[in-house]
Amino acid sequence: MLWGYKELKNQFIKPQAVILLGGSTKYLEREKFTAQFARRHPHLPIWITGGSPKQFTERVFTKAGIDPKRLRLDYEAVDTVTNFTTLVDDLESSGISNVYLVTSDYHMRRARVIGEIVLGSRGISFKPVAIPSKQAPEPIEKSIRDAARAVVWVTTGFTGTHPNKM
Repeated sequence: MLWGYKELKNQFIKPQAVILLGGSTKYLEREKFTAQFARRHPHLPIWITGGSPKQFTERVFTKAGIDPKRLRLDYEAVDTVTNFTTLVDDLESSGISNVYLVTSDYHMRRARVIGEIVLGSRGISFKPVAIPSKQAPEPIEKSIRDAARAVVWVTTGFTGTHPNKM
C-alpha cells in the first residue's frame, strides 16, 4: 500500500461510529449535543468515554429518543489521553476505521492531536465535530504534553496515568 493511500481513501468513507469525549457532570452539554447529533445519524453506535455517570448519560440519550443499545459506555479513562487509549483496541477489533470525534471546541485541538497519534496508530481516522462554547481554547502546552504521552503510549503501552496498566 502506498503511504497516505489509506488516509486519502478514508476521507471519503462515512464514519462508522461516534466517539464522545465526555465532559463535566455538572452541565451534560457534551452528552446533550451528542444525543442530538446521534439523532441525525441513527445507525451509528455511540462510544462515550469518561464524562457523566451512567444514569445521567443514559437519561440524556433516552430523552432524545436514542436507543440505549447504541451506547458503549467506558469509564476507564481518567483524562484525555486515556479517553483514546481505553477505546482504540475495541474500535479496531470491531472493524471501525472511521469515526466522528465529538468534544467541546476549546478541547478540540488537544483531542485532535491525541486522536491523530492514538487512533492513527490503529489506522482509524476521524472527523472532528466541535461543540460550540464560550471558552477560550486550551493552552498549547496541554496539547504538546499529551502528544508526548500519546507517542509514549504507542511505543510502550504506558499512558503515564495508570502505572500498573500497560
